Amino acid sequence: MCEHAGTGVTLAVVSTDQPHPDLAASAFLKAARGEPVPHTPVWFMRQAGRSLPEYLKLREGVGMLESCMDPSLVVEITMQPVRRYGVDAAIFFSDIVLPLKAVGVDLDIKPGIGPVVADPVRTLADVEAIPDLTPEHVPFITEAVRGLVGELGGTPLIGFAGAPFTVASYLVEGGPSKEHAKTKAMMFGAPDVWDALMHKIAGIAATYLEVQVAAGASAVQLFDSWAGALTPGDYREHVMPHSARVLERAGALGVPRIHFGVGTSNLLGPMGEAGADVVGVDWRTPLASAIPQVGDRGVQGNLDPTLVFAPTEVMTARAAEIIEAGRAAKGHIFNLGHGVIPSTDPDQLARLTEFVQTYEG
Repeated sequence: MCEHAGTGVTLAVVSTDQPHPDLAASAFLKAARGEPVPHTPVWFMRQAGRSLPEYLKLREGVGMLESCMDPSLVVEITMQPVRRYGVDAAIFFSDIVLPLKAVGVDLDIKPGIGPVVADPVRTLADVEAIPDLTPEHVPFITEAVRGLVGELGGTPLIGFAGAPFTVASYLVEGGPSKEHAKTKAMMFGAPDVWDALMHKIAGIAATYLEVQVAAGASAVQLFDSWAGALTPGDYREHVMPHSARVLERAGALGVPRIHFGVGTSNLLGPMGEAGADVVGVDWRTPLASAIPQVGDRGVQGNLDPTLVFAPTEVMTARAAEIIEAGRAAKGHIFNLGHGVIPSTDPDQLARLTEFVQTYEG
């Protein structure tokens, strides 16, 4: 048992070394592997977060990175939506820049802004100064995952990492960017620095996923939030080989791999070719258009996150259309087309979860 400072909440961290026998029956894992499912599985990106009052209470006065490094807090936050909604999978509570912080990069997550890097990467020397990640850098991740596996029982845990391009953008821009101008300038104008940086980040991401799976995660998702800023040609030449390296190492772990980006309707094919078992689709692309692009792979998605603000019958009607479209894929995992919006009503997500899990067509 551990009491998190400042919260007054005592949290249990239960450890286990053996996979729970009920994981074999997981609808989420079956869908991710392209196997028949008892129902369409559902979980939500950012299901653990600001839309939950219990999350806001627990996070009072506690910074984001501090929260991510506290195993007992990570266990509780990750479990909150599982308890509330009964979703088919838990997503590990963390942040894509956490591995950078763990190896010593001077960064912070500023409320209302996002990750901010004190000294952006500009040169080969800057890249070489970033240490490679080892399990010893993130013992709190191992502890949190082990605790979660014990709490979750037959509900699978999804580990995750930021994809090389998106993480590189934060390092080069120094923070969030809409144009990614400095990032693209390096990619096109300093290919030696770019390749070294992407190779470095790919290694960090792959190790981060390996740590999570070694501790008990049952699947992984690689988030490439900013990949939609690229043309297919530039993605294939400058990004895909590095994402493929991460996914190849994840594939050696024997767990399903999900690859997701935002605004990637023109990249779904190559994102699948990079090594994904399941390709995440945002809300802008109908599944009927996405499925032929990804080939013999599953799809995940893709309800517009704003539809949870619509009347329930409107939301569920659209969800039914998505479930029906997903039947044409090798496997389909229901999700939103992006993360849960902070002002979302949790009760509406509960209704959506129940609808998806009980839908028969």
